[in-house]
Amino acid sequence: MPLKIAVLLYDNFTMLDAVGPLEVLSLLPDADVFVVAETAGVVYPDNQVLPFIASYSYQDVTEADLVIVPGGPGSIAMESHQPTLDWLRNVHARSKWTCSVCTGSLILGAAGLLKGLRATSHWAVRERLTEFGATPEASRWIEQDRVVTAAGVSAGIDMALHLVSLIADASVAKAIQLGIEYDPQPPFDSGAIEKATPDVVAAVANGSIAMNREGRARPRLPRLG
Repeated sequence: MPLKIAVLLYDNFTMLDAVGPLEVLSLLPDADVFVVAETAGVVYPDNQVLPFIASYSYQDVTEADLVIVPGGPGSIAMESHQPTLDWLRNVHARSKWTCSVCTGSLILGAAGLLKGLRATSHWAVRERLTEFGATPEASRWIEQDRVVTAAGVSAGIDMALHLVSLIADASVAKAIQLGIEYDPQPPFDSGAIEKATPDVVAAVANGSIAMNREGRARPRLPRLG
């Protein structure tokens, strides 16, 4: 049977949180991907420049083998959005893996799916996981029971490769890694708070390097459909 993958979208999600894992997991043999939102249609990410289309609503997708929940500024609203929390609880009941990237773990927590588990998230909000009965850890990804949480944004790619090794095997994961030429060699060693200098941490923490774009004006885009 094909592996049924459901990717949740909502307004002001972070693109790479969803697209990174999806690029990896969609390369699995016999994988069917369902992009889901509360209502099928156009969903805008946090940078507001590239509209996404969710082809399916919550009512259309009531079960999945693997669920991916991205993070982003819009995750704050999702923490108290009952239709989304209810949908997650329902699909999690029958999923093989329920996964999050970045602040998506806070949505899982709000749905009650992280109680008693170790979990991770973006470093800026990681300690908030305690609000939902989880134990926060500074890890690139954490697998516990049927839940896999990843740290901020780019960590979703690492998480997805790990999932491929579980679903298929390590050789398939390695082949996909080579196929997408995922061989990170960043020009700076500042990708973790433990490595970043205080001024860089402050620039992100105080918003001078904008991470939250909720207030940015939505561009004029042609109507789709």
